[in-house]
Amino acid sequence: MASPIGAVRRREEWPLPEAATRVLLATAEENVLPAVAAVARSVGLSVFSAPGLLDLSDEREGVGVELFFDRISRALTGAEAEAVRVATDPADEYTALAIGLLTAPTLAQELARRAVTAEVGVLAEAELWSAYQPVVALADRAVVAHEALLRGDSDGRTVDGGDLFFVADSAGWLPRLDRVGRECAIAGAAGWLGGADLFVNTHPTSVLHPDADLASTVEALEAAGLQPRQLVLEVGERAAVADRGHLLAVLESYRARGWRVALDEVAAGWSSRSLLDVVRPDVVKLGRALVSALPDDGARAVVRTVAGHAHRLGAVVVAEGVETEQVAEEVAALGADLAQGWLFGRPAAPAVEAAEVSPAPTP
Repeated sequence: MASPIGAVRRREEWPLPEAATRVLLATAEENVLPAVAAVARSVGLSVFSAPGLLDLSDEREGVGVELFFDRISRALTGAEAEAVRVATDPADEYTALAIGLLTAPTLAQELARRAVTAEVGVLAEAELWSAYQPVVALADRAVVAHEALLRGDSDGRTVDGGDLFFVADSAGWLPRLDRVGRECAIAGAAGWLGGADLFVNTHPTSVLHPDADLASTVEALEAAGLQPRQLVLEVGERAAVADRGHLLAVLESYRARGWRVALDEVAAGWSSRSLLDVVRPDVVKLGRALVSALPDDGARAVVRTVAGHAHRLGAVVVAEGVETEQVAEEVAALGADLAQGWLFGRPAAPAVEAAEVSPAPTP
């Protein structure tokens, strides 16, 4: 991809841990603590234990603590690390100590932030920006929308959104990166999007308090001069299955602000059809795996069924991963309204000449 000249770039400061000489670990899973204590002693840390609590001290100015984090990452399972809260160099005053433990990251998140289990530098050192891929109407190939895809420039290389979100999720920063991703997408579309729609991927689990968590997105839309209805928030099918109660509450908060909802990665199976009825999305996106399986008879039947069901709900159907004219014609014949893929354009930074284009809105 070409260098993102003109793209709105944003650098974030992430709270990376510093060297520590004392570590406090707390968990309700007391069977985990003996293994933690054994690792701590093996690297020369002083260990004080109490029910549900370990207090580790390092007399070597943090060298032992660093060894401890490195070894504990291999001694515990991911589930065990998620069950432990860890505070480094905690306060001595009781109230501050209690608050610190309540708000402390899990051991899994602490390990990721210390780059023990994830390449945290990929995110911590990256300049963030959005690439955009066109979405076209199959009837006349007019560009009606663009999907924003988060990117990061780190150490001379471009990192895609999947890696950025993996690191953020591992380190407990998913809500923040999700918010930053929405804001980058909107700010980068200002001045050239025209009347087209803007598709932005989002994780509903990152929204805990809609009024507070979505306020900056509302402000970003106003600053960019975009209408609320132009924003289409994409929710992945796998994320939607995780917690339907929370999902529906968050989607309601999106719609209350005038935003629309797309169900992404829709494929075969009962779960997809069930989700359509529960979520009742404005847009249904057929997953790349399903589209790439065409012209298989089974894939054809699924596309036709999902498209028909989506239309009965009043949703627009987008086929993703369209790379050839043959596939474009096939998905159109099977009921897709819009398409996205390399046939119509790869993700790229906003072109300067794009400011002169005012695509028609999504039908």
